[in-house]
Amino acid sequence: MKTVYLDNAATTKIAPEVLETMMPFLTENYGNPSSFHSFGSSQMEAVEIARGQVARLLGAKSEEIYFTSGGTESDNHALRGAVKMDSSRRGIVISAVEHPAVLDTARSLAKEGYPLGIAEVDTNGELDSDSLQQLVSTETAIVSIMAANNETGVVMPLKESAEIAHRSGALFHTDAVQMVGKEPIDVHSMGIDILSLSAHKLHGPKGVGAIYIKKGIQLPPVLTGGHQEKGFRSGTYNTPGIAGLGKAAELALTHLDDTAVKERALRESFEKKIVDSCPGSFIVSEKAAHRLPGTVTIIFRGIESEAVLTLLDMQGVYASSGSACSTGSKNSSHVLTAMGVDFNLSNSALRFSLSRYTTQEELDHTVKLLESIVERLRRISPYAE
Repeated sequence: MKTVYLDNAATTKIAPEVLETMMPFLTENYGNPSSFHSFGSSQMEAVEIARGQVARLLGAKSEEIYFTSGGTESDNHALRGAVKMDSSRRGIVISAVEHPAVLDTARSLAKEGYPLGIAEVDTNGELDSDSLQQLVSTETAIVSIMAANNETGVVMPLKESAEIAHRSGALFHTDAVQMVGKEPIDVHSMGIDILSLSAHKLHGPKGVGAIYIKKGIQLPPVLTGGHQEKGFRSGTYNTPGIAGLGKAAELALTHLDDTAVKERALRESFEKKIVDSCPGSFIVSEKAAHRLPGTVTIIFRGIESEAVLTLLDMQGVYASSGSACSTGSKNSSHVLTAMGVDFNLSNSALRFSLSRYTTQEELDHTVKLLESIVERLRRISPYAE
């Protein structure tokens, strides 16, 4: 049975070059970089090489990169740290379509007494900048707007959002987990103060990520108990993971332009073929001004997404009904809800996400399966139009 993996927004396979880079630190070079002896401390060179590789991908300086366990930790650190920097600035402003790592953290802080404002999006899933502007004040500590949405692929106006935050003296953070390695990012020209990323979204290993913090910003540590990362983030260095993240960042930068062109062409062809072959289907956020090249969410009217996913799974095709972090939730997508999508329609949504390894053959195979599956389910669905 042919295997087709189209859930790259959830995670990606490790690039062969990344695995090759990691292997020595999983075998003979297993010392702790924080050790006094040379067998361990010599491994710190790999950590610093990776720091530079990540910095170049973001247009940052090496000393502005700190390693974490992934996007969730980085997001938590950004929000929880920012609200404790200045007692006169306790407010948090986010968008309604943030990843749960930001949304749930902000809600948790709101329960602790930190004011929370949630900016709206329009029916295309694009940020309502007027709504954001109204929420930001001189009491706002941090504005957090994701770089690109994990369900729709809609790219947010980072530079404009950063300007809104800065006009009131607030910090600007972006969860760039979905966008890093897929679209160009320059943290300095975009006005980004803090940025979160995760290795496993760009063909690196799971369990490692980074946070960019603009030089001069003194976020207090969230994890304490050691001197690692200049005391900002305690914990033994995950040397294999960090080396893998660095190599993944280097490869992403090398392939950035070519991958974007390829994925966009594949996505546009894929979308058209599905809409043409599956009556009643439509593309979410199709009219948005800017979407990631390889992310698409499609709604199949009158058909539950879980049924389609199950039948695709049985044929070796793997996609999702939204964020992997929300799998198992009984609620419909908060992203689609914020966009005004009807509850029944949101439960008919499937997300397909491509990578630089995705082929035209794989997508054509998926379209043929979808055509058969959708036709079959429409015959038996009581909700089909």
